[in-house]
Amino acid sequence: METLVGTELCFPQLINTSCRKPTRPHFETMLIYMLLSSISLLTVALNLLVIISISHFKKLQTPTNLLLLSLAVSDFFVGLLMIFQIMMIDGCWLLSDLMCSLWLILSSIIIGSSIGTMVLISVDRYVAICYPLHYFTKVKPNLVQVCVCLCWMFAALYNCVLLKNNLQHPGRYNSCIGECVLDIEYVAIFFNLIFTFIFPITFIIILYIRIFVVAVYQARAMRSHIAAVTMKVTVKKCEMKAARNLGVVVVVFLICNCPYYCFILTSQNNVDTASSVSIVIWLFYFNSCPNPLIYAIIYPWFRKSINFITTLQILKPGSCRTNVL
Repeated sequence: METLVGTELCFPQLINTSCRKPTRPHFETMLIYMLLSSISLLTVALNLLVIISISHFKKLQTPTNLLLLSLAVSDFFVGLLMIFQIMMIDGCWLLSDLMCSLWLILSSIIIGSSIGTMVLISVDRYVAICYPLHYFTKVKPNLVQVCVCLCWMFAALYNCVLLKNNLQHPGRYNSCIGECVLDIEYVAIFFNLIFTFIFPITFIIILYIRIFVVAVYQARAMRSHIAAVTMKVTVKKCEMKAARNLGVVVVVFLICNCPYYCFILTSQNNVDTASSVSIVIWLFYFNSCPNPLIYAIIYPWFRKSINFITTLQILKPGSCRTNVL
């Protein structure tokens, strides 16, 4: 082996087998650390506010909010798991190969449950808007809890089967010590693309288009029976708000997920290191940060809950029965 002059190794004591660190200016490295750490902290903080709000206040424990709680829990853990991705900034995995496999599988399970919960939220909103008379008789909290549990169980089972080689043979495909490698069979990549991207996003878009069409139809029906100009303006604003929310939900999901799946499809082999796809992985993780903003901040109760939490009013006896709706 040639002598590596001026090259930093992940494990200096293992000269012949250690991976090499990528050369990067110190200022750039510190800037990346600060930026990604801020994203991780913001993701954890925002989703933690949602978790505390829905878990504490009884009035907020509706079927829709239980789905938001499941989404916030999965996104909260995504924010925590970003810590391991931050460790990979210098191109070195300093933990064991088994920890690498567990991290990759756990990340896949949590992200899969997050995407599945988004589908459930779309179904919930579809039933609520398109079939409002049947919503409260068909959609019960117990039913939602069962659906959420099944979503998490399916995500766990699916990803454990998909990534079983990484758990059975940790570090098998490492080219050097200090590398964290994800191995997926090429056929499994297409199944993963279908089940975790194409099917969910297609299903969500179809349901939201249907919701938007029904909302516009109802708004126009109301406008045809209202002559007041002020009410016309109000209805028009509702239409624009519905369109904006639809666009934000779909566009953010596509922006954060498309680069990752495009990279996977165009990859020349089925073995990818965590550091080689760091940019698309971080963009993929970043989808968990705006989720609470998109799905929760649009509700007035969330702003009231934040006020109760930050002012420590939730510590008062009986505060869980406070009506924040």
